[in-house]
Amino acid sequence: MTQLRVACVQLRSGVEVAPNIEATSALIREAAGQGARLVATPEMTNLLDIRRGMARPKIVAEADDQTLAALRALAAELGIWLLIGSLAVTLEGDDRFANRSFLIAPDGAVLARYDKIHMFDVDVQDGQSYRESRSYRPGERAVLAETEFGTLGMTICYDVRFPHLYRRLAQAGAAILTIPAAFTRVTGQAHWHVLVRARAIETGSFVIAPAQGGRHEDGRETFGHSLIVSPWGEVLAEKADDQPGVILADLDLDAVAKARGRIPSLGNDQSF
Repeated sequence: MTQLRVACVQLRSGVEVAPNIEATSALIREAAGQGARLVATPEMTNLLDIRRGMARPKIVAEADDQTLAALRALAAELGIWLLIGSLAVTLEGDDRFANRSFLIAPDGAVLARYDKIHMFDVDVQDGQSYRESRSYRPGERAVLAETEFGTLGMTICYDVRFPHLYRRLAQAGAAILTIPAAFTRVTGQAHWHVLVRARAIETGSFVIAPAQGGRHEDGRETFGHSLIVSPWGEVLAEKADDQPGVILADLDLDAVAKARGRIPSLGNDQSF
C-alpha cells in the first residue's frame, strides 16, 4: 500500500461518557464516508473533566469501558483502522489511571495500546494548574504498531515536547506518528503548529495530530487546530479553528523514504 487516506476527528469532549460516544461516532462515520482508511480521535475521547474528583466515578477498567466497546464495534462495522487518541482507564493495584491510546484494526480487535509517558505537570497561566501525575500513572515504554500500511508510532499530547521519543520511534521503523492531544489554548497558540511540524521534519515521518478544541463543560479551553503533516513538514490538512469536525488528507507513503533520503539525519547520530 502506497496511498492512504487518513482523517482527524476534532472533538469537544464533555463530562459525560454517553454524549461523547454519540458525537465521536457521528464524526467517525463522516470521515469513513469520505473514504478515510485510518481515522484518529483526540486525547481523552471518552470524557474530559479536570475538576478535582469529578471524573473518577466515571472512569472504569479497559474491559468495562463503554467508549472502547462502542468504537471497536464501529471500526468493525465500517471496516476502518481507528486510533482512539486516548481514554482514561483504571489500573489494577493502583489508584491512579492510565491515559491510554488504542489502535483498533478493521475487524475491531485492539492491535496496540500505548500509555502516555510524559505527564503534564505545569502552570501555563491560563487560570488552571495541571498536575496530571496526581491522577495518572505514566507509561514506561514506547509503542510501535505494524499495520497493512506500514509501522505506526504512538504518542499522546505532552509527549510532543520530547523529541527523543519520536526519533527513537522513527529509527525503529515508524513512518507515521500519531499525536492525539488536548492542548491548552495558551500553549496551543504559542507552540502547537511548530512542535507538530518539527516532529515530522526531524523524523521524516507523517504526523497525524487530532485535537480537542473549544471551551469544555469543565471550564477548560483547548486549542483545536487538528493537523496532518507530511514528512517534509508541509501541512496537508488543518482544522483551522476549535470547532468539532473532520479533516482528511491523502498520504503518499513513498514520501517517507524520499524525505529521509534527502535529509538522512536519522542515521547521523554522533556520540559526545
